[in-house]
Amino acid sequence: MVVLRNRQGRSGADAAVRVVRMVILLFTLHLPLLDCLAQDQPEYRLELGGGVGLMSYQGDFSGSLLKNIQPMGGAVAKYKLNPRMAWAAVLNYGQLKGSSANAETWYPALTDSVVTFSSSLVDFNVCFEYNFWPFGTGREYFGAKPITPFIAIGAGLAFAKPDGTSAVGFQVPIGVGVKYKLAQRLNLTAELLMHITGSDRLDGIADPYGIKSTGMFKNTDCFTTLQVSLTYDLWARCKTCMNDED
Repeated sequence: MVVLRNRQGRSGADAAVRVVRMVILLFTLHLPLLDCLAQDQPEYRLELGGGVGLMSYQGDFSGSLLKNIQPMGGAVAKYKLNPRMAWAAVLNYGQLKGSSANAETWYPALTDSVVTFSSSLVDFNVCFEYNFWPFGTGREYFGAKPITPFIAIGAGLAFAKPDGTSAVGFQVPIGVGVKYKLAQRLNLTAELLMHITGSDRLDGIADPYGIKSTGMFKNTDCFTTLQVSLTYDLWARCKTCMNDED
């Protein structure tokens, strides 16, 4: 009778062990499926939207980021290569203003006269953005963050019309920013860019120092933009666990 009870006890323990092993095996086999279900949201490649902000002039008559700040606005489009990298195209319109009234520099070409200018500016540039952390929520962003700082550098053109004249300059924008996911398909971005141009006529005056200079960006005008933009995700690329093709 004692032997029979011992056998029954061992049988019950063995059955419990088998059940635990079966549960562990089923859980292990279902992990890939759970991972696919958790990442079932589509990936979006394109962002479209607009932004508003501030623009300031840095050139012969002003080197301050905070002087003569003017409003600006425009359209934004981004193509996302992956959660860390994207190409951003921006078309903005704003104003540049400046004056030599409070400048401490003597300008031989101006014969001590005060120059005040107001210039409309069209800024078109394409920047490469690199996120410090994988950005977003959804299938392609597994383990990503809804907020990330980023750096940007690019190239473009600046079209200015200072006081009846016109000027076109090649530009190199460079700066930093922060991205935040307001919703699954809605993105908020704040970005500060310094635009180094190849033109000295954005203010309508070329070479007021009377000193000839050479070099693409030597003694040229610049401007700074601080922009907040809102974009919406488009162009979904759906994937499944069994098919990773477009």
